[in-house]
Amino acid sequence: MRFADLISETLHSLTSNKVRSGLTILGIVVGIASVIAMIAIGQGSQASIEQSIQAAGSNLLTVSPSAGGQSGPGARSFGASVQSLTREDAESLAGLALVSGVAPSAQGQAQLVADGTNANVQIVGVTPAYATVSGLTVVSGSFISERDDVANAQVVVLGSTLAVDLFGEAADPVGEHIRSGNMLLTVVGVLEEKGAGLSNADSTAFIPLSTAFRYVTGSQYLSSIVLTVTDEEQMDMAEASVEATLLQRHGISDPDYADFQIQNMADMLETVSSVTGTFTALLAGIAGISLFVGGIGIMNMMLTTVTERTREIGLRKAIGADSSAISAQFLAESITLTLIGGVLGVVAGWGIGFVAANLLGVSAVITIDSVLLAAGVCAFIGVVFGYYPARRAAALSPIDALRYQ
Repeated sequence: MRFADLISETLHSLTSNKVRSGLTILGIVVGIASVIAMIAIGQGSQASIEQSIQAAGSNLLTVSPSAGGQSGPGARSFGASVQSLTREDAESLAGLALVSGVAPSAQGQAQLVADGTNANVQIVGVTPAYATVSGLTVVSGSFISERDDVANAQVVVLGSTLAVDLFGEAADPVGEHIRSGNMLLTVVGVLEEKGAGLSNADSTAFIPLSTAFRYVTGSQYLSSIVLTVTDEEQMDMAEASVEATLLQRHGISDPDYADFQIQNMADMLETVSSVTGTFTALLAGIAGISLFVGGIGIMNMMLTTVTERTREIGLRKAIGADSSAISAQFLAESITLTLIGGVLGVVAGWGIGFVAANLLGVSAVITIDSVLLAAGVCAFIGVVFGYYPARRAAALSPIDALRYQ
């Protein structure tokens, strides 16, 4: 049978029963679209999380107080919080060879009042190095200075969202005053919008660290110490150096009893990538079940078609058609159904992925790999699920086929 004749017969057979062919194609469309959409959403979520971590800085180490194995010797516990880190600890870490920046901080909650508007926000006491280490940019005014920190100055730098909440979009709040408890804070700077990340700097108020100790936390203990490492390839070495230094300073010999914990952003990025990758594969696997169901639908249709066209098969064989021509006929019909469903499924999956991703607040990522995967699966389904009906048709005896009623 010539290729042109094969295509012509295939199209004629499929269009002779449009409803059945359409429903069979729909099964493939649903399966392919599900896989494409799930992979797009999963990879988009992964990219969004990784971007948030990288925006915070993938070369960062964050040291936080911790009760450790049994509340290490240097830890002081007040209610649910543990206080063990001091400004002197931060200064000692600044001298390490692999550390290029150190930003100690102390944080608490505060009610800020300005021009009759109030907001309950996180207020963080920081040093001048905090802006550089955390990647913050001032768009109006200036950040906390060394002079502010030494003088316990009552000044504040506002995140972009907080500045709008307190003073409106049109106003430049630099020079304005904010009341917070016993403090009358003067706004000295406004930060550039940073966006969603591991910390919400846009809705945070920053004051000098010494001022936070005196008016906010009431103690000389830190909430965290953020460090930048000179080389991302040496994050583990830097972490070990920081741990050894703090253990020595706190007089702790067993790391299991450490009164602090170190968060390695590079490890976090690797872990998150692994988890989200596994989750994406799981979603794709679940969606792939619908592909299997679609393949069963193709096989069911082709078996039904073979039964309905038994006399036609017998007639073709009687006038000289061989088994390979009959097999090729039905296999071509199966593959055509699958390819049409695959193309429509890729388009539908692309659209569904982008719509769903927008609703979830992430970006859909359609990669060439996912499209090639869908195409490969389509071809596999068309051949595998079409082979048995095609072979069954080819194996029919011409005499028995012509007698079939």
